[in-house]
Amino acid sequence: MAETIKAGDTISVNYTGRFENGEVFDSSEGREPLKFTVGAGQLIKGFDDAVVGLTTGDKTTITVEPKDGYGEHREDLIIDIPKANVPEELEVEVGKRFHLKDQSGRPVPAVVVEITEEAVRLDANHAMAGKTLIFDIEVVETGLQSEAPAAESHCGDGSNGCQGCGQH
Repeated sequence: MAETIKAGDTISVNYTGRFENGEVFDSSEGREPLKFTVGAGQLIKGFDDAVVGLTTGDKTTITVEPKDGYGEHREDLIIDIPKANVPEELEVEVGKRFHLKDQSGRPVPAVVVEITEEAVRLDANHAMAGKTLIFDIEVVETGLQSEAPAAESHCGDGSNGCQGCGQH
C-alpha cells in the first residue's frame, strides 16, 4: 500500500492552476512535474495543505480561497507617490513594475496602476491577491529526496515559477 503524504515529505505533482473564469494561469504541462517538500512554505498554503493525505497516483481538484492563497487585496498596499518625488530619469508608465523596499529593506514588487498630474499610484499587492484559485493536482511521486535550498518561487504566481514553485 502506498504511503499517504504528510508534512515533511518531498513529492512531485502535475498541476494546472486556473481562475474561477477558467483562465489557466500556470501549469506543469509540457514540463517536469513540480517537486516540493510538503509544509516547507515553498507553496501557497491551500496547495500545500491539499496534498496531505493523498498517495501516488491520486488526482484531486481544489479551490483555494484568497486567505490560503495570496491573501486578500489590501487597499493599504496601494500607494500614491508625489510626482515631485519620482526621479525624472525613471520611465514611469501604467503597467510598469518596480521594486520598493519595506521597512526591513526587503524588496517589495509594485506595479504602476495610475498616473495623474500630481502622483504616481503603485499597487504592492501580489498580482493574485484577492483571487480564488482552482488547481487540478495529480500526485506523480512520493518519498523523494529534498533539495536545498528551498525554492524561491511559488505555485500559481504567474512567473512559471512552479518548476521551483515560488512567490514573485
